[in-house]
Amino acid sequence: MIREMDLEIRVRYQETDAMGYLHHANYITYFEMGRTELLRAAGKSYRELEDEGTLMVVVSMECRYRRPAHYDDVLRLRTRTVRVTGAKIEHEYQVFRGEELLVEGRSVLACVDRNGRVQRTPEWLRLDEDEA
Repeated sequence: MIREMDLEIRVRYQETDAMGYLHHANYITYFEMGRTELLRAAGKSYRELEDEGTLMVVVSMECRYRRPAHYDDVLRLRTRTVRVTGAKIEHEYQVFRGEELLVEGRSVLACVDRNGRVQRTPEWLRLDEDEA
């Protein structure tokens, strides 16, 4: 199963702040885009996962900013699944402009049902021992 992928993103004008930088909050949105596309590349959409009764809620999010991005920059977001436990999935993120690392991040998501009760991570999402 695919555990890492890159996604190209072009910074849109409305995502920038008064200084012309990509506003810091947009990186969290980019991270979600990366998770969504990684899941889709693994064979299922978030919609399908939710239709089956599994919801993924963010329980923690970290972001380290190294260098700013600007309007019209073409960025490469690398999303990687680094750990899957009984009820949680951890991802790491790197945002590059060319080969320059701009931002690093990490998130932890918990699997819950529609009532918010913790449930087991679906079997097909779990990492094999040799992938961990």
